[in-house]
Amino acid sequence: MNKIIGLLLLLATGFVSCKSSEKKIDKLEIAKQFFSVHNDSNYSGMSDWFADSLVMKEGLYELAYSQSEYVKFLKWDSVFDPSYEVLTIEQVGETVKAKVSKNDMRILFLNEEPFITNQIIRFQNDKIVSVEIDYVSFNNAIWEKNKNELLNWTKTNHPELDGFINDQTEAGGTKFLKAIELYMAKE
Repeated sequence: MNKIIGLLLLLATGFVSCKSSEKKIDKLEIAKQFFSVHNDSNYSGMSDWFADSLVMKEGLYELAYSQSEYVKFLKWDSVFDPSYEVLTIEQVGETVKAKVSKNDMRILFLNEEPFITNQIIRFQNDKIVSVEIDYVSFNNAIWEKNKNELLNWTKTNHPELDGFINDQTEAGGTKFLKAIELYMAKE
């Protein structure tokens, strides 16, 4: 009789464990959704993974976004037709680490090759609260040279586009892209 009760308790414990693990959010899947939103410029599912705010850390820079501010940023980013490729991704404890390649028209013009970044995604209450970005391939000298040439040329030849470099709105992105296209067509 004790063996039967013990077996029933063991089965009940196993059943409860399975039920609670079904409710647990898969952080790896959330991270994949995060990159998918960036790649597809589809913001409809953001509330599934976006906490009250999202902190983006890139080197010494740290920006906190509300969901509406982040959508505004993503609309700017989408102007350049970005392509995000997750090269590696793994869950390490309560964080997700990913190596990501990002390519778009702005990056190709300024950096002359895609960015490769290592990213650490942190969670709170099964939502992303911060992303730490460390650049693996970024050529600051080429970036600054190309940026300055574009800004100087635009200021002289298309002053109506001036100010795009600090305008991370969809309109600012459109001006930025137009400046790149005009600059490249000048030859």
